[in-house]
Amino acid sequence: MSNNAPIGVFDSGIGGLTVVKEIIKIMPNENIVYFGDTGRAPYGSRPVEQIIEFSRQILDFLNRQDVKIAVVACNTMTMWALEQARSRYSFPIVGTNSGEQLALAATKNKNIGVAATQATINSSKHAARIKAADASAHVFPQACPPLVPLVEREELTGAAAEAACRECFQPMKDAGVDTVVLGCTHYPFLIETIKHILNPDVIIIDPAEQTAHDAYETLKSMDLLANAGQQAMRRFYFSADPARAKRLAQRIINVPLPDFQQVDILK
Repeated sequence: MSNNAPIGVFDSGIGGLTVVKEIIKIMPNENIVYFGDTGRAPYGSRPVEQIIEFSRQILDFLNRQDVKIAVVACNTMTMWALEQARSRYSFPIVGTNSGEQLALAATKNKNIGVAATQATINSSKHAARIKAADASAHVFPQACPPLVPLVEREELTGAAAEAACRECFQPMKDAGVDTVVLGCTHYPFLIETIKHILNPDVIIIDPAEQTAHDAYETLKSMDLLANAGQQAMRRFYFSADPARAKRLAQRIINVPLPDFQQVDILK
C-alpha cells in the first residue's frame, strides 16, 4: 500500500467535516477522500441493520478509491457498525473517539452529560465506558433527534436552533453537569448556541480532534504517513446537495476547497 494513498473519511452527512478539519491540521500533506451521505441523513433514528448496511456500502465505495485507512467520522456508525467493518476490509478502520477519557480528565464533580443521536444513546456504550473507567462517575445521556436535521439544513442559529438545543442541553444543565461530550460530529456546528444554554464554566468535549490523532497514530504505527513533501489532494463526495455541503465546510475548514461532487455510491 502506498504512503500517498488517500485517507478515507465518511459520515451520514456533513458532520464528519469537523474531523476532516482536524486531520488537515495535524496531517496537512495527506490526500483525503470524503463521503457524506446527505441524501439519507440522518442515521440516528434508523434501524441498526440499515446503519450497518449503509456503512458497508460506503466502505465499499472508499475501497474502490484505494484508501489506506478509513475514518468513521460518525458516532452512530462507530457504535453499531465498526467491529463488523474491521473484519471485512484489509485497510485499518478508525472510529470516532467516544471522548470518555477526555471527559473524565476534565470533570471535577464527575457529572458528565452525553449528547448524541437516538441510536448512539440506545447503544449505551458511552455510559458503559465512562462507568468502567470510573464507577463513581454519574452519566446523563440525552438523545437529541432534532439537531442533525438542523445542521443539514444550515439552521445553525435562530429560534429553531435555540429551541432544539435547549430541549437537549437544559436537562443536563439542570442536573449540574460540569462536562458534556458531544457524541455526534454534527453538533460542533451548533457550538455557539450550545454554549449559550449551558453554564459558562461547563467543559464541552468535541472528540473530532482526538479522532484525527487516533488516525495519525494508526498510520504512524504502520509506517503509512504521507511523504513530507506531498501536495495534498482532497476530494469531497456527497449523495445529495454538494453545494450546501461546501457552504457548511467553508464555515470551519480554513484551506481552499475543491468543488464538491454528487455521487451514487451504488453504481
